[in-house]
Amino acid sequence: QLQLVESGGALVQPGGSLRLSCEGSGFTLESYSMGWFRQAPGGEREGVACIINSAGTTIYADSVKGRFTISRNNAKTSIYLQMNNIVPEDTAVYYCAAAGVFAPCKADEYPWWGQGTQVTVSS
Repeated sequence: QLQLVESGGALVQPGGSLRLSCEGSGFTLESYSMGWFRQAPGGEREGVACIINSAGTTIYADSVKGRFTISRNNAKTSIYLQMNNIVPEDTAVYYCAAAGVFAPCKADEYPWWGQGTQVTVSS
């Protein structure tokens, strides 16, 4: 059974950095699209960054380009989200998700989800 567990969420000051981790089990990570999504209070779940194939092709939301980096560790069946120069608008619950290979970085394309980890940006 495919399972995803996120960690690393925290309270962080504007301009700070944070690294989120997602540990996967029950599947071969390279065979899936893997992504980070977020949902702010009252908002829809949106794609932040995705890796969509074994070659490591990445997709980023415009709002995080140049600030966030998604990476993958195939040996550990994990993905990471390095968040730099964080801004208050990054406050949200961040979710790790998996889908078939070459899935668009859209929440409704991803059938498997972790439980989420809270990121709060405040001074």
